[in-house]
Amino acid sequence: MEGEMNTFTKLWLSILASLTYCYAIGKIVPKGTKRLLFFLPIFCLFLILPLKLSSINLGGGTAFIISWLANFKLLLFAFGRGPLGTLDAPISLGRFLVVSCLPIEIRENPPQKHENKQNPSHKKWSLNSFLIKALILAILIKVFDYKEQILDQKIILVLNCLFIYLLLETILSVVAAVPRVMLGLELEPHFDEPYLSASLQDFWGRRWNLMVNRILRPTVYEPSLLLWAGILGRRWAQIPAVWATFLVSGLVHELIFFNLGRVRPTWEVTWFFVLHGLCLTVEIALKRALPATWRIPRVVSGALTIGFVMLTSFWLFFPQMLRCGADVRLLQEYAALGRLLRSFITQRSTFFI
Repeated sequence: MEGEMNTFTKLWLSILASLTYCYAIGKIVPKGTKRLLFFLPIFCLFLILPLKLSSINLGGGTAFIISWLANFKLLLFAFGRGPLGTLDAPISLGRFLVVSCLPIEIRENPPQKHENKQNPSHKKWSLNSFLIKALILAILIKVFDYKEQILDQKIILVLNCLFIYLLLETILSVVAAVPRVMLGLELEPHFDEPYLSASLQDFWGRRWNLMVNRILRPTVYEPSLLLWAGILGRRWAQIPAVWATFLVSGLVHELIFFNLGRVRPTWEVTWFFVLHGLCLTVEIALKRALPATWRIPRVVSGALTIGFVMLTSFWLFFPQMLRCGADVRLLQEYAALGRLLRSFITQRSTFFI
C-alpha cells in the first residue's frame, strides 16, 4: 500500500506539471489545430499514467478524472471552449488546475447570496439526503461481506446497481465539497435523483452523471448534430448524434474498465451504451411522431425506465466487472482503509490518554 501511495503521489505531480504546461500553451498558442497539436502528447500521457496504479479506487478514479474528463476538457480548451477558459473568460492557473483535476464544473450563473439565504431548507434537505445515502452505502458495504451466504444472486445484482449509484454520488459529492468549501465555488450537480426518471431521455439527459453529460455534449453530440444536420435536417439529426454520443461513452467506459481489471475487453459495456443509445433514439422518434395524449403515465414509464436500466445492466454492464473481480477488490480496499482508520484512531486515543 505504501508503494502504491508513493506511485500515486509521483503520478499526480506529473499530472499537475502537464496541466501547467497546457495552461502555458493556452497563453501563447492561438486556439485551433495548432494548439491541439501541442496537447497531443498530454492526451497520450493521460491515457497511460493510470496504468501505473493497481488499486481500484486510485487507478479507476484517476482514469475517470484524467483519461476521460481532463482529456475531453483539454480538447475543448484547444479550440477555445469549455470549462477551462476562453479568450473572453480566461481563468487563473489555480482554477485551471482545480477544474482540470477534479470532476467538477463551476456554475456559470450562480444564485445570489440573498437567494441562498431565502431557501435554507433546500440546503438542509441536500445535506440530509447525502447523509442518508452515505449511511445506506456503508450498510451495503457491510452486507456485501456476507453476500454469498445470505443473498440470492438476483438480489446481489439489484444491490450492485444501488451500490454503483450510491458510491458514485457519495465520492463525487465529497470531492466537490473541497473546492466548494475552500474556494467558495458554486458547482453544477453530479446527479439529480436518477431513480425518479420518467424516461431514458430523462435518465441519461437530466439525472444520471450530469458531469459526463456536460462534457460529452460539446465534444461529441454538438459536432455530430452539426454533421448530420446537413444530411437529415436539424430535426432528425438529433437521432444519429445521440447514438454517436452513446458509442463514445461506451468506448471510454471500456477504457475505465480496462484500468479496473487489466483484462482484454469483451465489449459488453460498449454494447450496453450502444443499446441504450438505440433505445433512446427510438424513444425520441416516437415522441416526435405521436401526439402528447399518447404518453404513458409517469408512474408506469418511470418503473419501465428503471427496470430497463437495471435489466440491461445485469446483462451487459456488470458481467465484465464481476469477471475481473473488481467488486471484490473494491470492498477489500475499503476494508483495508477501515482498518487503517481504526488503527489511527486507536493510536491517537492512546496518545491522549
